[in-house]
Amino acid sequence: MARPQPTQIVVCLGILAPTRGDFLTKTRHKGKRRPATARARRGQAPRAPDAARRRILEIAARVICEKGYEGAGVQDIAAAAGLTKAGLYHHIKSKEQLLFEIQSYGMDVFEEQVLLPVLEIADPLDRLRACMEKNVVLVTRGWSKEVTIILHEHATLTGEARALINVRKKRYVRFLESSFSEAVRRGRIRAVNPKVAAFAFLGMVLWIYKWYRRDGPISAAKIAAHMQDLLFTGLETGRVKKARR
Repeated sequence: MARPQPTQIVVCLGILAPTRGDFLTKTRHKGKRRPATARARRGQAPRAPDAARRRILEIAARVICEKGYEGAGVQDIAAAAGLTKAGLYHHIKSKEQLLFEIQSYGMDVFEEQVLLPVLEIADPLDRLRACMEKNVVLVTRGWSKEVTIILHEHATLTGEARALINVRKKRYVRFLESSFSEAVRRGRIRAVNPKVAAFAFLGMVLWIYKWYRRDGPISAAKIAAHMQDLLFTGLETGRVKKARR
């Protein structure tokens, strides 16, 4: 199967469990376009943007990352996209709705690039290691601006839009907790609180965007390897450590 390109989107309904045979359901919906929030109320995934809309989302994501949500005006985004302000409003209803679409798009990219590839890994420790590596790669790539916005604009959305993004993020937390629980049950790691372990994992990975520089001395691959060693080597049982030698 060809490796997905950065702009490819998979519409996902959510992470139900990390074990084999229990995978994401992917659906395609036909018919009249409905607001994302209404679709989500019916349990449907947000509709993947077409090429023109995706280009606007990617450009808007870059502008917001550079200037912050409050500092990036609609006119700034329109100019960067080569549109008039009125032309931009042809594609969006409001600035907040644009942010919601960017974050939904970012979650699509995240699920496609990080979660889908690891769901079929049977061993929970290997699954967690692979998940960390892919998550680090995602947040250090220059094109993944949407994911960065999810990190530092998470409190900007309001009402139902904010709740919907939070639901998708919480699925990732539950996925990690389930994987840590399974690793403990199977003797792959020592007994730990799965919630604490999941948030330790997230705290390491999701803070990278604050300090990582692409022209710095540490590559994304080395960051992933160091973080895997810091978190998982201390958790592995003696039996697992002997098997790795």
